[in-house]
Parts: sequence; C-alpha cells; structure tokens
Amino acid sequence: MDNVLTRKLEKFAPLSAEDRSLLDDIIRPTRTVPADTDLIREGQSSNEVRLILKGFACRYKMLPNGRRQIVAYLIPGDFCDLNAFILEAFDHSIGTLSECTVVDIPRQRIMELTDRPGIARAFWWVTLVDEGTLREWLLNIGQRGAAPRVAHLFCELLVRLRIVDLAHEDSYELPLTQAEIADTMGISPVHVNRVMQTLREMDLIEYRRKSLVIKDLDRLIAFSDFNGAYLHLQSGKPERQSIKTP
Repeated sequence: MDNVLTRKLEKFAPLSAEDRSLLDDIIRPTRTVPADTDLIREGQSSNEVRLILKGFACRYKMLPNGRRQIVAYLIPGDFCDLNAFILEAFDHSIGTLSECTVVDIPRQRIMELTDRPGIARAFWWVTLVDEGTLREWLLNIGQRGAAPRVAHLFCELLVRLRIVDLAHEDSYELPLTQAEIADTMGISPVHVNRVMQTLREMDLIEYRRKSLVIKDLDRLIAFSDFNGAYLHLQSGKPERQSIKTP
C-alpha cells in the first residue's frame, strides 16, 4: 500500500528505511467512513489517533443554534488528532466531508514511534504546521475580503495536495459543497456562490464536477496575497513561489 503519511513527512525531512517500515505498519487495518459522519464529537475522549488516507474531513465547532464553523480541513496524510489523546475530552468535533479511508492508531503506537528521532521531529513539524495554518485562517477570515479569502484557501489546498502528490499541475479534486465553504469562510452559501462567480469572471478558476482548475496561478496568488511560509516546507521558499514547490 502506498503510504501517503510517509510521502508527506519525507517532504520535510529524510526518513530511514526502518522509519518508513514502522510508518507502513501503522496504516493498516483501514476502515471506510461515509461522508458527513463524525469520527469523534466534542466532549468525547479517545485512546486512538486517526489518520486520513483518502478523502476530505474537517475539524469543526458548533453553536447552540446549530451553526457550524469549520476550523481546519484534513486531507490524505493528515492526523486528525495527533496529540489530543493527552486530553480528557475533545474541545472540537471531527467529521468527514467526503467518503474517507481512515486508520485508527492506538496511542501507544504513536508514543513508541516518537522514540525514533526522525519520526519525532516530523511529528513536531506536523503540529507546528497545524498551528501555523490555524493562525493564517484567523487572519484570512478576520482581515481579507470574501473573494480573496476563498482564493487564499484554494492556493493553500493546492500546496497541501501537491505535497502528497494529489494535485495535477494547477488542478485538484475539491469535494466540498458551497455550504461547507461558507461554514469555513464565515459567509453565507449565497455569498460563496457570488464569490465563485467573481473568480470565474476574473478568469482565475474553473470549477466543475468537484474539480477545481486554477487557470492563472500567479494572478490567484497575487489576488489572495498568498504566502506559503506558514506551511513551513523544508524545500520551499517563504515567498509566493513556494506554492510551486513540488
């Protein structure tokens, strides 16, 4: 089985053959989870760490009135909750957005893996990138206009999916509804529809059949003021051209 986790971690630092073998051991057995299914809910506890191998999932918070805020997207190669087993209860929920292939890894296995210096360093990197991404999302929602906000998300997803070889040049599968993008961006689905139309009219993107094509990457980067430094890529530069790191 192709190990998308190893593929991701090796973008940061080299792993030994033994490291790769140990990481191969933790990606089985897998289970298939339907779309719109909670993997864990706020207030629950868990002794396992979940890893996404296929599909899109998210971290989210709910208000008492039923409104949802998506606070992170989880794509193949992402841990849902690398350090959360330390806590007594989750302070957020994790749910699938599309059908997902998931691995449930006992926390003892994770703790054993951190005895390997290369893997431990890579796990620290994963945590720091998650924190940097959250800070960037706060800036994006709080300070950018709606259209640049969505464009910034599209740039970020291109970089992240390229890291795990799931983007084709400047296009990728995007199994998100306008309502889900709205819950991420803090705007209404109607507003998302208008934003998508604006980006199309600017000849920046094309979106059809759950596939996003970025028609002019340089202009999309400039329009959204995207700077990929917060993703902390080992081989990339913090300037705008970091988005083009393979």
